[in-house]
Amino acid sequence: MDDRALAISEMSERFDVTLRTLRFYEEKGLLNPVRKGARRFYGSRDISRMRVILQAKKIGLTLAEIRRVIKLVEGKTDRQEQFRELQEICKAQQELLAEQKQMLDEQLAEVDEILVVFEELVN
Repeated sequence: MDDRALAISEMSERFDVTLRTLRFYEEKGLLNPVRKGARRFYGSRDISRMRVILQAKKIGLTLAEIRRVIKLVEGKTDRQEQFRELQEICKAQQELLAEQKQMLDEQLAEVDEILVVFEELVN
């Protein structure tokens, strides 16, 4: 990838997100585009951050957790320590998602039972 800064529309296209999303991430301090007048330009740091943000969102991390991940990724701490902390974040998320999946499976089973009753009542 080249080091050319991306305008907000280019950033939006590259990552398939809305302009509003980019402005929201800027407002939350996750992205820091350079402003030239009313225009925003995203450099390589913001592009890298956007990749991290989207991957973290994909696995369901909160904005606070995403901030922590960015801090770890960009931090000056030992790489092994960074990897351990990132691994812990992912394991915690995995546990949370497994709990949510269990709840959804239970809810789905309940809905299935209700539908069976309705099927019997309708026929």
